[in-house]
Amino acid sequence: MSGEGAGPDLAACRIDAVDVHAFELPTDGPDGQEEDGTLEWDSTTMVLVRVHAGGRTGLGYTYGDVSVATFVDSQLAGVVRGQSPSSPPALRNLMARKIRNAGRPGVGAMAVSAVDVALWDLKARLLELPLIHVLPSWHDRVPVYGSGGFTNYPLDRLTDQLGGWVEQGIPRVKLKTSRKPEDDPRRLDALRKALGDGPEIFTDANGALGRKQALYWAQRFHEEWDVRWFEEPVSSADLEGLRMLRERGPERLEIAAGEYAYTAQDFVNLVEGPAVDCLQADVTRCGGITSVLEISGLAAAHHLDLSAHCAPAVSAHAFCAVRRLRHLEYFHDHVRFERLLFDGTLSPEGGALRPDPGRPGLGLEIKWQDAEPHRVYGTPTT
Repeated sequence: MSGEGAGPDLAACRIDAVDVHAFELPTDGPDGQEEDGTLEWDSTTMVLVRVHAGGRTGLGYTYGDVSVATFVDSQLAGVVRGQSPSSPPALRNLMARKIRNAGRPGVGAMAVSAVDVALWDLKARLLELPLIHVLPSWHDRVPVYGSGGFTNYPLDRLTDQLGGWVEQGIPRVKLKTSRKPEDDPRRLDALRKALGDGPEIFTDANGALGRKQALYWAQRFHEEWDVRWFEEPVSSADLEGLRMLRERGPERLEIAAGEYAYTAQDFVNLVEGPAVDCLQADVTRCGGITSVLEISGLAAAHHLDLSAHCAPAVSAHAFCAVRRLRHLEYFHDHVRFERLLFDGTLSPEGGALRPDPGRPGLGLEIKWQDAEPHRVYGTPTT
């Protein structure tokens, strides 16, 4: 295992420190930009939280504005300091109560997520076990799909990126669509020609379309390019629109949403009806690993699969504990960021990520020297 020797008494430990950092990484898209159906961005910000107890340190993170870092410092750090690290769910409950008036959805949920992940990582490190062996795991690996294909990519970059994932043994890939719907046929033509008939093609509109417009494109995507996955064809807030597409769209084209669900009720709203064929959850937005375990039960009770949204270094462990696991979004921006900041990241093998059983916790170590040039919040670590 870790070679650190016998770990401390978990029950006797108390969390003695919490520190928060944020780093911003420019995109590598054309002219420094990346675009999807509804957004343009030139950088990605990771908010990193470390929780210390018993001579061990757990880390967690989320992707969001730097304001998430200040939220952790002002609202959450004081809640967990002095507490036992033995039960992350109990501490997640304390944090949720603390931020009732500060705001639970959005920034609040993302802040709680980062701390919750750090608490689970800390517990596993104190036990000197990989996190997958601390969680109630159903699986030892998580299938992935390659995700990128931004709407501002030229055709050669689009086909090279998604085709590169297929060459690595990933049998399914996703591109962004619907920013300029009239451009999508030539993009899909080029992609299907480059990939051949075997690999699955997924599409993601990021809520860019109206209901009737989305139904039109759902039919075309499936009939002309054999697309099997249409993510957020309309806004996730349009539950009636999602239900309409699920009921009236092609039978073999699945409607997916859930990456912007922050609270338990958000997920209940998506599964009742239901509004999706496959539910998504983002461990760095939904309340952390503790919430993923709850959402897994909800999905199973409604006979739905659950797919992991991004953050592959955390999701690879967390979603092994999902009974009705579908797959994990192996997202270009997050893969770049996690490889920059951490030693111990995972690479797909046979189209899946498999947590390392020989590394404690998440198996990650921070590369501070590489991270520092990108710091936008927090005190440098010596």
